[in-house]
Amino acid sequence: MSGTHDILCIGSVLWDVIGRAPSHMRQGADVPGRITRLPGGVAMNIAMALARFGLRPSLLSAVGRDAEGDELIAACAALGVGTEHVYRSDDLPTDRYMAIEGANGLIAAIADAHSLEAAGAKILRPLMGGALGDAARPYAGLVALDGNLTRALLDEIATHPAFAAADLRVAPASPGKADRLGPFLSHGRAVLYVNIEEASILCQQPFAEATQAAAGLVARGAARALVTDGGQPAADATAEAVVTLPCRQVLVTRVTGAGDTFMAAHIAAEVAGLAREAALARALEAAATYVSGEIPS
Repeated sequence: MSGTHDILCIGSVLWDVIGRAPSHMRQGADVPGRITRLPGGVAMNIAMALARFGLRPSLLSAVGRDAEGDELIAACAALGVGTEHVYRSDDLPTDRYMAIEGANGLIAAIADAHSLEAAGAKILRPLMGGALGDAARPYAGLVALDGNLTRALLDEIATHPAFAAADLRVAPASPGKADRLGPFLSHGRAVLYVNIEEASILCQQPFAEATQAAAGLVARGAARALVTDGGQPAADATAEAVVTLPCRQVLVTRVTGAGDTFMAAHIAAEVAGLAREAALARALEAAATYVSGEIPS
């Protein structure tokens, strides 16, 4: 941990445009609801949740030097999220994410994170040869990393000596990008936070429940794996043991950001010194509270 932050959050920082309807929806549905624009992206969602849990997160990402980017940087500051190491691009627009949610969950979503991918390794300059470290003096703190980066860049992070001392906590951006986390199975350097669908994609086999999935990821090379399964029990696996706990059943009012809240709550619990079972319990409770709408976005 540094004097200015407790954890680095690397990945997507963008505007979330979310449409939510209180009714069940199907393809082609046209229903009343609410549309909001909020700071989002996996790295940003994790950072905001970490700030709510009392930590000081700082971002490594790409944000355009456009009006939307200026607004986003100002919003980060207001939320207690550091942006001093964010790469500001003169020629790339600020990224966006758009989703539709109904009472039956996420209906559809599109992530326009092309600027983050185009910026590539530029977002890592503070860690690979800058203010936060380099290959000779690797950063030794906590890092929350999201799978919106390209597979080539994730592979570089998994092997680069600048990350050799970091406590890497990694999550996919979505099931569609889960296979990008393959390098962290090959090199066994990170803690993986995935849902059961993402675990199945990474292991190339279906799993019936989270305990199997978490153990399967460790067997495939993960140093540690935490797997969630909606309202079903979640698991935390290492090579030594698997901890499995049930989820509190709640009325689901939102889903976007639930996995990020789970990950942030778990990291905060471990920073506070909680043991594995207690940290998993706290993370599950935070996620249940989030999806029920009992706390603000």
